[in-house]
Amino acid sequence: MKILIIEDDLKISGFLEKGLKEAQFTVDKAFDGEAGLHLVTNSAPDLIILDIMLPKIDGLSLIKKIRNLQINIPILILSAKESADDRVIGLESGADDYMIKPFSFNELLARVQVLLRRTQTLVQRSKLHFEALSMDLISREVLRGKEALELHAKEFLLLEYFLQNPNKVLTKTQILEKIWGYDFDPQTNVVDVLVCRLRNKVDKDFTEKFIQTVRSVGYVLKKT
Repeated sequence: MKILIIEDDLKISGFLEKGLKEAQFTVDKAFDGEAGLHLVTNSAPDLIILDIMLPKIDGLSLIKKIRNLQINIPILILSAKESADDRVIGLESGADDYMIKPFSFNELLARVQVLLRRTQTLVQRSKLHFEALSMDLISREVLRGKEALELHAKEFLLLEYFLQNPNKVLTKTQILEKIWGYDFDPQTNVVDVLVCRLRNKVDKDFTEKFIQTVRSVGYVLKKT
């Protein structure tokens, strides 16, 4: 995993680089906010450690620029500013954690590992898979193999429900309650219509079919 250090103090930057490399991280470094922003957008780090008092672009402004670009990687502020107000401002600007200089490297390493685990968990929870089907709940991208599927809102919700319950028969009543709530007559055919529309996008052009009908009961996502 790659960590980007944005720190203008060469001694601190070198100390961080040495310790993080010993912990088996890849490390990039920048010594001002402008160079840091360039590396953020071009080198795809997994986590950023930065100071607040940086040349060219200060740390708080840099964090806001990163978040405005919809870059959601974890950011740990490492600063000599130690008041509670400074910590609150730093976290409200978009940072995920705040440490005060001087610092314990072991504590910093522990915090880095926690932030990375938290991020990995969020990414895993945002992605659903079944065989060749995949869904990203954040980007809303749906793929069958390498082919992108364009789904309408309720088609997306239905496929999400199937992907959360593979190999499990979902009754029409369960689907009604999940997708529409409780306001529909159970005898309505809206479920059949929606499943048909989804099937045409997920299965129609493929030999292997995933959405199966269980007669008089409902539907199941399973491999044929």
